[in-house]
Amino acid sequence: GFYSTGPQIRSNDLRIFDLVKRFVPQGTITPPVFVIIDVRPGRESIPTTAYRVVEEVDSNVPAAGKKGDNGGGAAEVRKTFAHVPSLIGAMEAEEVGVEHLLRDINDPTVSTVANLVKAKLSGLSTLTEKLVEMKDYLTAVSNGSMKPNSEIIANMQAIVNLLPNLNVEELVRSMLVKNNDMHMVIYLSALIRCVIALHDLVLNKIAYNEEVGDGLGEVVVGKVKKVDKADAGEEKKEDDDAKAKK
Repeated sequence: GFYSTGPQIRSNDLRIFDLVKRFVPQGTITPPVFVIIDVRPGRESIPTTAYRVVEEVDSNVPAAGKKGDNGGGAAEVRKTFAHVPSLIGAMEAEEVGVEHLLRDINDPTVSTVANLVKAKLSGLSTLTEKLVEMKDYLTAVSNGSMKPNSEIIANMQAIVNLLPNLNVEELVRSMLVKNNDMHMVIYLSALIRCVIALHDLVLNKIAYNEEVGDGLGEVVVGKVKKVDKADAGEEKKEDDDAKAKK
């Protein structure tokens, strides 16, 4: 097959397909595959989309008949791209090598919780993207700009049927209780983490003052020494005065 950075299908892609098809060995069952690789950095889902070429009948465009035939009631057969399910994988040796490389990469600023939250946000972003795509498809079908596909509509119906029924009061209450419990755990975890961080900061400050000092020790000692010398001088002067009186 061949690939393109797209991000949309172009009119020349069918011509490229016809060119690539010439080099496919005879007897090959699998047709050439066209893959669009989205290189934009904002893509959250898998950056590849695969297509294959299929022939469909366009009844809106009458085909030209033979001599003496007006072509009434005929339809044109045209080629178009159909989506093919795809995934990104690797050989076992490649997976082991990547795991060894990632094991040496450690970012102390990113915690495990942050990675989990980032993964959930990525999943929600992909879900939003797919829902918008489904909405656009249904809008195009209702407007008549796109032909309805029974398989796609059946898959959408199956997805909708899996959604929970929020009209059941018991289910709504259970979801609220579960949600509140999860938020309470997150809140307590944040408080505990903050208190531990402040405690570590205080301990580091105490250890730093003990090792380096804050510059006040010598001044205090000096003042004490000066006071001690003054007191000793006054005591000596009093002793001299007492001896003179005697």
